[in-house]
Amino acid sequence: MALGAVVAAGVGFRFWTRSDLWLDEALTVNIARLALADLPDALRRDGAPPLFYVLLHLWVRVFGDTDLGVRALSGVIGVATLPVAWLAGRRLGSGDEALRRRRAVAVLVVLASSPYAIRFSTEARMYALTMLLVFAGYLAVRAALDRPRLVPLAAVAGCTAALLYTQYWALYLVPTVAATLGWWAWRGDPARRRPARRTLGALVVGVVGFLPWVGVFLYQLAHTGTPWDRPKSPPTAAALGILEFAGGVFPSGAPEGWLLVGPLVAAAVLALCATSLDRWRLALDLRTVPGVRVEWFVGAATLLGGLSVSYVVGSGFQPRYAAVMFPLFVLVVGYGVALFEDTRVRAVVLTGIALLGFTGGIRNGIKNRTQASQVVAAITAEARPGDVVAFCPDQLGPDVSRLLAGRDDLRLVSWPYLDGRFGDPRFVDWVDYAKRNARARPAAFSGAVLDTAGPGAAVWYVWSPGYRTFGTACEDALNALWAARPDRADLVLPDEDIYEFMGLTRFRPRS
Repeated sequence: MALGAVVAAGVGFRFWTRSDLWLDEALTVNIARLALADLPDALRRDGAPPLFYVLLHLWVRVFGDTDLGVRALSGVIGVATLPVAWLAGRRLGSGDEALRRRRAVAVLVVLASSPYAIRFSTEARMYALTMLLVFAGYLAVRAALDRPRLVPLAAVAGCTAALLYTQYWALYLVPTVAATLGWWAWRGDPARRRPARRTLGALVVGVVGFLPWVGVFLYQLAHTGTPWDRPKSPPTAAALGILEFAGGVFPSGAPEGWLLVGPLVAAAVLALCATSLDRWRLALDLRTVPGVRVEWFVGAATLLGGLSVSYVVGSGFQPRYAAVMFPLFVLVVGYGVALFEDTRVRAVVLTGIALLGFTGGIRNGIKNRTQASQVVAAITAEARPGDVVAFCPDQLGPDVSRLLAGRDDLRLVSWPYLDGRFGDPRFVDWVDYAKRNARARPAAFSGAVLDTAGPGAAVWYVWSPGYRTFGTACEDALNALWAARPDRADLVLPDEDIYEFMGLTRFRPRS
């Protein structure tokens, strides 16, 4: 009964949020709405792999592009992940049927109530799909190692290729898994060598399936990256990633996340170093114990390896990238909780984890991730046909322009103004982003905005300070507009407690 309630609540939270689509979601939807033939070129400028965009393209054609409609794809994927995680939990370690069920229950509760999993089930992005594919890949690898027949081997290849086409951080997970299989294939238990070799071969087949996309990936690698973020040291980034698993980073200042991270990390440590002696006692072994040693190694090596490479090449890190190893973290935590043999102790631990997790789910449901709706409400209340809405930085364009879709009488323009053209407010071109922003001039942008408006139209300037590679460009453009149009009103002020904060300033016509 209690497990059913947790699962039911987890399902509900995966479809509930009051937030508008923020930049990444709106940009994803705008790209997915393009013709399938146009997706490779659009993603070449965006920097993401294609699978989720293809699925969302097909999904939107059936269910529409409302906020609920586009997010429902991730919600359905998030719900589908729950039974797969249950099955993965049953495959953990060894033991009798009762112990396997205990582990499966713990894994299911941790995942169902996870604020991290809930968040990405309510975002129109690829991270829920990433989690599903990692859980499915885990089951496929375990099945292939047990019986290396065609079906499980094909599943390994399929999950590998699909994961690479979904999130590029899979490029850290796949080699880690390959190295583990390679060790077993040539240096491990003789009985395991042949299955490991065949499973490794299936993994390689999956990598080969990614080759048609490599040309686009190499272009993205050279020209897109993360120009909006600075590299973080691996220990700092790892801590942020684990804290985000508990819901402690986004939204900022979430106290339940800081409370939840302790039990999650403690359970993960116990899973690596503890064995159960009886109902009340655990024995610690600093040399670690076999149970989930491999899952621990693969997850930690994927995260730290990816963070190290990112730091060396100067790329930024966001905790959402860790979605590629989050399922392994969930499996390890579930295994650690299941070490408690006493039913009451285990129930208390899982109840605490679920309550703190669902508190984060409530916060995710009621917290708006963007100020776009505030800006749009102010614009639509007073804007007249022919008025100009200008965006700086361009990253504010996709979600605001989406909410302004019903106002075709307004003229929307976006930073930068180069070669006689504005940017397209629906998209962000990440190719050589820093270089392009360095070329653009605030005076040229503000002058072009005023020319577009003419003396008889108002200018609605949507702006935000502090974006990387912009310096004070957006503030300088604001001041240039103010100098030309002294009748100014700040209708919305940037609220830094909101994830994507922005302001709105109106400049009345000169005549």
